[in-house]
Amino acid sequence: MGPSLPSRIAVFCLLIAVAALAPRTAVAITFNADVTYTSDYIYRGVSQTGGRPAGQLDLHMATSDGTFVGVFASTLNRTWHREYITLGWNYELQEYIGHRFDLSPAWSTTLTGVSYQYKHGNVPLNNDYQELSVAVSYLDSWTLTVAYSPNAVRFQSGYRLGRYPAYSVDSVTQLPLLGRLFLTAGVGYYVLDSDDYFYGNAGLAFEFKGLRIDAGYYAAQERAQILSPYGRAGSRFAGSVSWHF
Repeated sequence: MGPSLPSRIAVFCLLIAVAALAPRTAVAITFNADVTYTSDYIYRGVSQTGGRPAGQLDLHMATSDGTFVGVFASTLNRTWHREYITLGWNYELQEYIGHRFDLSPAWSTTLTGVSYQYKHGNVPLNNDYQELSVAVSYLDSWTLTVAYSPNAVRFQSGYRLGRYPAYSVDSVTQLPLLGRLFLTAGVGYYVLDSDDYFYGNAGLAFEFKGLRIDAGYYAAQERAQILSPYGRAGSRFAGSVSWHF
């Protein structure tokens, strides 16, 4: 079962809006990719893999005026247990499009639309959803993002309750420490239906040419677990290795 007609219409309208906002001058196009291995795929404080590793690939292209489009894919684990059956999906796919507006030499804002899709699973109902976000960045070292989803899926005690609006606000920073070593940190707040929770992380990152290594401590309030069938919430360490080309 695919996305509903209203969801498809919403995504289509978003594509039109982004295209209309983008400048009309001829621009150069660049193609890039990131390959990542992570010890735990953590998103908004919740492990999407139940504490297990994941392989990830991000392919994207961008124009010199700020428009970008891409696809992100990650392996998952079937970690949703109900009535002695392990449910879930094997892969996550994110299709995204957006535009970055340079407000000044130091400040920029980015509008992004994402379609989240879950593939190759044994769950009888469709859990795909869409999200729109607006981010404000300062010198690419600090970013504040506000996101809204009109059709996020709500779970409780392993049962799917339905679709509800969801909101999130998060702030992340990356500060240079010594040479190619950086301090990374973030804090966020997520609301789905009548429930909410806080999450955050702190760690270190090292960059050398196309290589990036991240290691950090991630935390989320325990009630984050009731909103999602994926993995677990709580506190844990995780690391990742990425290659950008």
